[in-house]
Amino acid sequence: MNQTITPATSDVDPTLVRAFNKQFVTGVTVVTTMDGGQPRGLCVNAYASISYDPPVVMVCVQHSSSTHPSLFAATHLGINIMANDQKDIVGIFAGKGEDKFAQVVWTPAPHGSPLIEGASASLEAEIRERFQAKTHTVFIGRVRHVVVGEKEPIVYRAARFYDGGALTELP
Repeated sequence: MNQTITPATSDVDPTLVRAFNKQFVTGVTVVTTMDGGQPRGLCVNAYASISYDPPVVMVCVQHSSSTHPSLFAATHLGINIMANDQKDIVGIFAGKGEDKFAQVVWTPAPHGSPLIEGASASLEAEIRERFQAKTHTVFIGRVRHVVVGEKEPIVYRAARFYDGGALTELP
């Protein structure tokens, strides 16, 4: 059993934190918004449900993301849980492309947030709070619209993607 212990009073080595995070299995989401009629989005794995009653969710977005200013100015955002057959779309939104939506079919949610066709599930949330957390902004949103599909989600662990239904590694 490999184990590294750090004293409680010392700063933790960032490589150990990265190694810790690689052990966490997470869903893959694409967070979206509209900016002056232009759809914007990025891949985010820092998503969580905060409560069901009322329905509140959160996502964390790095300040250096080109989508961050659009999200920060927005009143609503979309959260799309990518399906296990959408690895190519994940690649588009994980990259730095200018028009990520050029190859993606989407529909506007009631308040305009882009919801990606074929996603395992999508929602639109009204942004209620924004917290600064060093290099990221934590967006807290009240869920206003939900679409649940029938496809299994794609999941991520240690730089690999897996089928969320069968829990097998995807090619």
